[in-house]
Amino acid sequence: MFAPSHGIRRVHAPGAPRDALQLWHVDHPLVQHKLALLRDRETPMALFRQTVRDLGTLMVFAAGASLPTRPRALHTPLAATTAPSVDEGAVTLVPVLRAGLPLAEAFSALLPGARVGHVGVYRDANARPVEYLARLPAPVAAEHARCWVLDPMLATGHSAEHAIDVITRRGYPIGQLALVCLLAAPEGLDVLGARFPGLPVWTAAIDERLDEHAYIVPGLGDAGDRIFGTEH
Repeated sequence: MFAPSHGIRRVHAPGAPRDALQLWHVDHPLVQHKLALLRDRETPMALFRQTVRDLGTLMVFAAGASLPTRPRALHTPLAATTAPSVDEGAVTLVPVLRAGLPLAEAFSALLPGARVGHVGVYRDANARPVEYLARLPAPVAAEHARCWVLDPMLATGHSAEHAIDVITRRGYPIGQLALVCLLAAPEGLDVLGARFPGLPVWTAAIDERLDEHAYIVPGLGDAGDRIFGTEH
């Protein structure tokens, strides 16, 4: 009765560009429960924003399972020992502004030593990304370094593609990068798979499609507007 039946599973789409990704669907019951709150149009702004942070905390556990550890020598109150430890300073979090900010807060709460950069983009009338900010810490030249790009919505994939391009142009090896999102459209996954084969992607759901305005269906609306109480 209490055996776990859900958690994280690798997703394959043979023949589609997205199959070149390391695509992981986080289908844990708590993740899906929180995601249902985000989908509900009646969820008020404050609860929506908190739920994005809650989901971010749950997604840290999924994406964080790939973090390498190193033995750390320490003394407990009773004896000397070693324990596995993550080098937080080798982790970089890059939220895509503005909707990625609550995810960055959640990741930072569990990894307070992680560095944080920002890439700000908005969609123009043709749903193409327009950059307005890029501030990144210097890349860490270490095999165990990791850089997570954080964005709740992967719709057309062009904003994430742009953010990854910005990060790699600043000297981050593509092998350090991964994307964490809450919702993904097949079209966006195909864009990333074609451009960045091998990229790890964690998502809580892969929805049906994009509509004529490049919104995810069924989706949850505009994440940034619902997080911050603004109108599109």
